[in-house]
Amino acid sequence: MKIKCNFCGSMIEETGESCPHCGAPLSGANRTASEQPKTIDELKEWYVAHHLPPEEITRFFIGKNISEPKAFGIYKNEVGDVVVYKNKSTGERAIRYQGADEAYGVNELYQRLKAEIADQKGNHTPKTYVAQPQKKNNKSRIGCLVFVILFVIGSIMAIFDTSFPNGYYNYQGQQYYHQGKEWYSYDAETNDWYETDPSSGIWDGIDKTNANDYRTYEHSGKDFEETSWYDAGSHSDDSYWDSDSDWDSGSDSWDSGGTDWDSDW
Repeated sequence: MKIKCNFCGSMIEETGESCPHCGAPLSGANRTASEQPKTIDELKEWYVAHHLPPEEITRFFIGKNISEPKAFGIYKNEVGDVVVYKNKSTGERAIRYQGADEAYGVNELYQRLKAEIADQKGNHTPKTYVAQPQKKNNKSRIGCLVFVILFVIGSIMAIFDTSFPNGYYNYQGQQYYHQGKEWYSYDAETNDWYETDPSSGIWDGIDKTNANDYRTYEHSGKDFEETSWYDAGSHSDDSYWDSDSDWDSGSDSWDSGGTDWDSDW
């Protein structure tokens, strides 16, 4: 199937890595990156994990063939092809991709969804309220007291937060890798990584404030990313979910009316 080059507009084969007319890379060329969802179900999981508003508000329908105007979507048709589409404001449908490569199709909608999130964040400005003079009462005093107590509790929790950033560490001559809530140590004899015993207490002398003193980007032997431990924990790793795309402004602040519904994509 042929698709349109985003840069020069030429129709080219979907299987290529770059446009033969202008040389621009195709948007699906990097679709195999491990941090990206590759299936429709994984994209659904990504959507939920980022706390996005309901699909009726964002107008991104994952796994559904919606016919009404103003909608992005992806689904599998009756012959098993993956279809990525955009319904314009007039109801006209523009097919972005149709074919057997599910990862390719998922990446097309994934990239468009991330771009829409960035646009929504850029367009969102918090509402400004003009405070009206009010008589102080017991309720306001209680509210202030509760706020102070919660602030103090939060500050104490931050002080005692001993979590570590993910990555490689060198400590007392030993190489370690931290992922999620687990620590792994490197064994030079087997050239492999193993989960450490949490009761060993090797990190008792380190807290979050000086953890970076032991972090390193250099290590010998096998990359931890090549182990089964890394594969097993990648979906629970915060970096997998790309937290920059989290939506924490509430459903009311997402305005799909500002989306360009007249373009093909």
